[in-house]
Amino acid sequence: MSEHSGLRVGVLGAGSWGTALALLLHGNGHEVRLWTHDPAVVREVESFGENRSYLPGARVPDELRVRASLEEVVEGSDLLVSVSPAQFVAQVIEQAGPMIGTETIVVSASKGIETDTLRRMDEVIVPLLPSGARDIFCVLSGPSFAVEVAQGLPTAVVIASRSREARLRAQQVFSSSAFRVYTNPDVVGVELGGAVKNVIALAAGVVAGLGFGHNTQAALITRGLAEITRLGLALGAEAATFSGLAGMGDLVLTCTGELSRNRSVGVRLGRGERLEGILEGMSAVAEGVRTTPAVHSLALRHGVEMPITARVHAILSGDLDPAEAVRELMMRDPRPEAWR
Repeated sequence: MSEHSGLRVGVLGAGSWGTALALLLHGNGHEVRLWTHDPAVVREVESFGENRSYLPGARVPDELRVRASLEEVVEGSDLLVSVSPAQFVAQVIEQAGPMIGTETIVVSASKGIETDTLRRMDEVIVPLLPSGARDIFCVLSGPSFAVEVAQGLPTAVVIASRSREARLRAQQVFSSSAFRVYTNPDVVGVELGGAVKNVIALAAGVVAGLGFGHNTQAALITRGLAEITRLGLALGAEAATFSGLAGMGDLVLTCTGELSRNRSVGVRLGRGERLEGILEGMSAVAEGVRTTPAVHSLALRHGVEMPITARVHAILSGDLDPAEAVRELMMRDPRPEAWR
């Protein structure tokens, strides 16, 4: 277990993942403040000692302060973790930017791509940071269900940064006996792996909802990884990243784990439910629903063939029946496996 220096840490976003990371960092000996946009979450934690709306059952210690004031959480922080839903990250960081110190390490833990601009989270956040902080920006990704991290179950993730010093520092801050952190300089690859796997997880849920078996799931995951890798290479990522925790690791977890929100949405779509009805009953965010059109547009922009993504996009748009989507994928023209 690493030695921790007791940094002042702010976590922006009190959903399940933000709360779990706040608990982890508090357990590592840091002074942690957790920001939520919803004052009701503050009252809930103060009344019950847990975030019942997003991470029920995980006790939030009194020393871990939950606040609805962005200023109270951001100002004076040595390290900030951005964990808002991807489509709201720009809004939050725009407000926080003037309060962020030039030497503050900002770590993005949101997995998604902006629908309107097709920007990854590093492209959203970095321009809004003070000059010094831009150079030490980091990304955290990998196979990590929030509830299991909160329970202290062994988990391995990856920290990416273009700054070697920053990624080593962040690795030290997050590492514990139950949370193993690897480093990687490939920010683009780590971000894309974390975002696009949610699209493939929707597809994995669809085939499960249709009643297909393990053969189908294995084929989907493998070919999904090929799609993620093709897009990544087109955007300048390193191929090896997609064989690691942010690629294959997160993809396997999200496509097969019962705790996966994206997979669960896909299962219900495969069983014939309409997307609007599914989303109405959800309090948490399934990032893949908003990320799919962005990934589809990125693929078209860069001339990357992503047949699974295209079918998921058509299903979400109501233009294609799930069973017909699978038939189309199976009946595509034969080709070598390594074809790009």
